[in-house]
Formats: sequence, structure tokens, C-alpha cells
Amino acid sequence: MKKLMAANWKMYKTRAEAKATAEDLMNRIDGKLPTDREVVIAAPYTALETVGSVLAGKQNCSLSAENLYPAEEGAYTGEISPRMLQDVGCVYALAGHSERRSIMGETDELVGEKVAFGLKNGLSMILCIGETIEERKAGEVQKVIDRQLEAGLKNVPADFASETVVIAYEPVWAIGTGEVAGEGEIVEAHGFVRKKLEKIFPEKANEIRILYGGSVKPGNCAQIIALDNVDGVLVGGASLDGESFSQIALA
Repeated sequence: MKKLMAANWKMYKTRAEAKATAEDLMNRIDGKLPTDREVVIAAPYTALETVGSVLAGKQNCSLSAENLYPAEEGAYTGEISPRMLQDVGCVYALAGHSERRSIMGETDELVGEKVAFGLKNGLSMILCIGETIEERKAGEVQKVIDRQLEAGLKNVPADFASETVVIAYEPVWAIGTGEVAGEGEIVEAHGFVRKKLEKIFPEKANEIRILYGGSVKPGNCAQIIALDNVDGVLVGGASLDGESFSQIALA
């Protein structure tokens, strides 16, 4: 199982900026990326084709979208379909990032529709889950994770390939704040995710990658990916710079 080192650029970078960052990153990791690593860049829609052209032909490097809409086509102004994403080179797409849940009001059910539809249409899907600080203080971490996994994976096709489903645990209170969950908190949450996956997908649970996200930096990445049931990271701010993310990718 390859460790998945994923960058989420969010609403940053023009095409020129995205190209420069992607080229800088590739120059830094080319020929150095361990065989047990996979690098994924989730870029904004306008930069996908540009970043994809930089990643083309690079071993174990893939392009991802930050979102998709669960329909082939239609009157969905402002939305993008899986087929459109594949047309510009996307292999992955994110679903359920906390910012889309909290700012855009996406429900657990809609997130689940996106995951299932993306998989059915040939994309690998990264399902983002995680609790707010209020939910953690209320002792509801496992309750939240359980609910989000149930809805997010509800309609996943029975014949899915294990490498096409990725879970990204991101405690909302640690995203962009500089706060990182303690090692014990990460191990506990990821262990719970693994047990839940064993109930949902008994035969494939141990082959599904679970990422940690939330203020991951070059200085803490190696310790995080060494923890039990941590199969990679989903990185925000620290992925916006080629040098910084290269250190994470090679950690």
C-alpha cells in the first residue's frame, strides 16, 4: 500500500502560479520519491489542465479535483461533472471537505452521492471527515465519524477497487490553525475509522488508505505518517509552496 501524500490548494493560485509551483515540486521530488509513495495535487478548477500537463508522465503523481457534482451533465450552473474532470486529466476528486460542509452547507447525504457517483464514473474518491471543536469537547468524535462514514460510503459500488477509496480524517479545529491533534488522538480516531471500515467493507477495509489532515508541516509529517493506521496526509497551507510540500512528500 502506497502512502498517499495529497495537496489541497483550495482557492489559491492562477494558472501561471499553479504551473510554477507544480514544476518546482516535480523538480524537487523527481527521482527521489520512494516507491511506496504517491503524490496527488488537488488544484482549483481553472488550474487543473495546467497542473495536469506538469504531472503528465510523472510516476506515482496524480491530479485531483477539489470537488465534483453528482450528475453527468445538465442545468447545474457553476458545477463540474466527473467526465469533465477526467477530460482534463483528473484521477481523484475530494468530497466532503469541512469547508464545503460548513461554508457551502453540503449535507452528509450529498457528500455520499458525490463519492458514489465519482466512483461509478471512474474517479478515485477522497472522502473527508472530521469533528468540530464543539463536537470534540462534547465527546462526540466517534459519533461524528460514524455518521459521516455511514452516509459517505452508503452507495459505494460493491465491486469497487480498494485503492480507489481514500478516507481523510481532518479534525476541523486543526485545519489552518496551526493546531495538530496529538498522536494519541490521531491513533484513536484512525483506529475507529479502520474498525468502522471493517464493518462496512470486511474484505477490503485493511486496504483502504486513511489520511490525516490538519496543519501538517515538514516538521511533523514523518511522525504523523509513522502512526498506526495513518496511510498518508492531506495537506493545505504547507502544500502551496513547492519546497515545503516536497519535504512532506519525501518525509
